[in-house]
Amino acid sequence: MRPPWRLLVGLYPFGAGAMGVNLFFASLIGSWLGWRVLTPREAAAGGLVLGLPATWAFACHIVRLMRQADPE
Repeated sequence: MRPPWRLLVGLYPFGAGAMGVNLFFASLIGSWLGWRVLTPREAAAGGLVLGLPATWAFACHIVRLMRQADPE
């Protein structure tokens, strides 16, 4: 089921921020393997992109919980 657009718009800043932070910390862990550490700006840009599917998945989960709590 598609989540409503208002829910997606409301959750997107949190999803994008969380993905940006996760991406930055993942690059820090990757530095232990010799990989390059992302700059905060690169991690924020990646969070904006990766935040879309993460927000969609979380909004679908919220819609499923709302339907389970209030069956019609």
